[in-house]
Amino acid sequence: MIESRKLNSEINPIILEDLYRIASAKLSWEDLGNKTLLVTGGGGFLAAYLIKSLLEVGRLNKLNIKVICVARSYRSVAARLSSYLDDDNLSIVLHDISQPLPTNFPQAQFIIHCASQASPKYYGTDPIGTLLANSVGTMYMLDHAVKCQAEKFLFFSSGEVYGIPIDPGQLIAEKDFGYLDPMSLRSCYAESKRIGETMCVAWSKQHNLHTSVVRPFHTYGPGMAMDDGRVFADFVADAVAKRDIVVKSDGLALRPFCYVADATIGIMLVLLKGAKAEAYNLANPDAEISIRNLASLISSLFPERGLSTRFEVAAGSETYLKSPISRSCPNIDKIKGLGWSPTVGLQDGFSRTIKSYF
Repeated sequence: MIESRKLNSEINPIILEDLYRIASAKLSWEDLGNKTLLVTGGGGFLAAYLIKSLLEVGRLNKLNIKVICVARSYRSVAARLSSYLDDDNLSIVLHDISQPLPTNFPQAQFIIHCASQASPKYYGTDPIGTLLANSVGTMYMLDHAVKCQAEKFLFFSSGEVYGIPIDPGQLIAEKDFGYLDPMSLRSCYAESKRIGETMCVAWSKQHNLHTSVVRPFHTYGPGMAMDDGRVFADFVADAVAKRDIVVKSDGLALRPFCYVADATIGIMLVLLKGAKAEAYNLANPDAEISIRNLASLISSLFPERGLSTRFEVAAGSETYLKSPISRSCPNIDKIKGLGWSPTVGLQDGFSRTIKSYF
């Protein structure tokens, strides 16, 4: 088992299994030995999983990896990293990265910029905040990477950058872009992720900074916020609470869902092996499913809970801005070329996710 202080008793056993699998992955972990990694957005779902994984990679492989977690709220960090708060290899820095960095901001050899308001519930309530973390915040972090003479800079983008696909029947490769209306309020997220990506290319060219970009699609797993607002989180919350699963649309939209342990391994692979100024889709196309079928799947996973699926097509919301995209499924040949393939299917992934909340 992973050698960690009180790890077995403090960490959810399903998350523990994920961390062990991630830390045991055949990656060039030695490249992180005696290095410091700075991760922004540490109070978020994916960033926190990444931080825990990095700490366990260092522990399992005896690599002396230091991690700096940057977040706006100590409460969110404490909730997600409660078992690591006294870990000597973890430092926590409270800062809003959309604001100028203090002169004593810590340096690192690897910078992973995850901080972002990814949930659509923010697009209608805080579009400016959504924009700033992905644009101005990215500028501050890129400048800091240059100041640090960082070895690598990894930017968390999103599958949202592709907009509405020209041909929904085709898998989307990294160069396939569709329509995105810059005058739509919902575009505050996708457009700012696009400019963040372009910034990475510009800093790579002008400052010779090694930047790479990952574009995650619909990542889920233990630890995701039950009030995230996205439909898959709503379904999991319903299952955990023994409520009927309510679909608030026709449920025909198709989405590819990627389990968090698979995604974390892919993220680390791009950090270690990703090409300079290149972007990589991060998804599981084999786990594509319609929203209505996902609802049925989740309701069937635990028959003893007596769940059923109901359809209640809701009126539009002024704050939660739904995606107009019926299908957006990526081609992952590029990241497969680095040696990554997702292995966790829908049934296993959502079963693990729901069990982690029991």
